[in-house]
Amino acid sequence: MYVGGGPGPQALVDQVRSAARAGLDSAFISQPLSWDALTVAALAAAAVPGIELGTAVVQTHPRHPLALAGQALTVQAVAASGFTLGIGPSHPQVVEDQFGYHYDRPARHIREYLAALRPLLHGEAADVRGETVTAVGRLDAPVATAPSVLLSALGPVMLRVAGELTDGTVTVWTGARTVGDHIVPTITRAAAAAGRPAPRIVSTVMVSVTTDPDQVRAGVAAQLGFASGLPAYRAILDRQGLSGVHETVVAGSAEVVERAVRRYADAGATELVVGPIGDAGEQARTLDLLTALRSAA
Repeated sequence: MYVGGGPGPQALVDQVRSAARAGLDSAFISQPLSWDALTVAALAAAAVPGIELGTAVVQTHPRHPLALAGQALTVQAVAASGFTLGIGPSHPQVVEDQFGYHYDRPARHIREYLAALRPLLHGEAADVRGETVTAVGRLDAPVATAPSVLLSALGPVMLRVAGELTDGTVTVWTGARTVGDHIVPTITRAAAAAGRPAPRIVSTVMVSVTTDPDQVRAGVAAQLGFASGLPAYRAILDRQGLSGVHETVVAGSAEVVERAVRRYADAGATELVVGPIGDAGEQARTLDLLTALRSAA
């Protein structure tokens, strides 16, 4: 389940608890300009030990690899059911206008970032002196197993980086057809060429069991419509022939939603991270359906 938004960290932990009670496998915590996802993950790991945790996703530019590795290893050490570190380069409007970093050539930045992050997560020293990242040293934070690393990737270049250097990708605003026709084959070819295992394909999608899907989508357009103009999202929407992110929402009757969810699995998504949306009743019905589908699976 996708976890995000709330008046405080405890509200996010409560969302994780709801996902665990529903019998879901994992909870992925978003990283907006709000509560810190890694801190929330550590809190949730202590409070709700029976569910895998992840981030979707942490921006790389404002977190040095040494600092992020230390945070991720801390969560991994206390997460009894495992932790997945989802990272991404974010968007130029965020990185440049808000954080004040250069966004030039994000794929190069991610390659250098991962060259430092991966050894650090495995207890090894980093020695990277790149054009965008300098990271030298190691961490004294031993864990039995390194956290899995996913890269947010939508375009061909970033999907190739994800396949070559990470355990997979976490996607957003992508319909099942795009997952099957574009995401899965591109990253899988890259992983195979690099001699890596078949990648994880973690697809995030907003879902609502509702009698008024148009109203639900209108709510998403009003709240998150700005995302449609971000370059990476605009490109993936154009690839799908969609005008805005609201058109990727899965909404309708339980039968309609069930068919849509199954299409993601058929397309090759290894995991589906669902964000229940709508009013309280619609979200409850959505969670009930997910519980039933998980039990049947």
